[in-house]
Amino acid sequence: MKIYVFGNKDNKQDKVAFEIAQKLTSLWHNQKIEFIEIKPNQDLDFANERKIILMDAVLGLKDVALLENLDQLALSPRNSVHDFDLAFQLKYLKKLGKIESVKIIGIPMKGKINLNKIIKIIEEL
Repeated sequence: MKIYVFGNKDNKQDKVAFEIAQKLTSLWHNQKIEFIEIKPNQDLDFANERKIILMDAVLGLKDVALLENLDQLALSPRNSVHDFDLAFQLKYLKKLGKIESVKIIGIPMKGKINLNKIIKIIEEL
């Protein structure tokens, strides 16, 4: 299973998914779980995958959550044609029929993170 990890390593609150992925890599190093880091502004190339699993910090979450409905994601304000965020890109790829479903392991940007809950979510995927 591939889990695409999003965020910004230069931003304290937005790098949390990378830190979690690093901890979990050692836990599942012999299993078929691969964490793939996606850099800010990197093109989303899911290599013909129809069902996508992501992990990202989500503003406003109080606890770790599995988000499965893209309509739950708010689009950020756009000031130019270059301001496209992850939610926009995912909704656009789905509309084009490039992806079938997206599951996002949402990590709170603030507060304590329940690592055991993240592990349970991944094990149930």
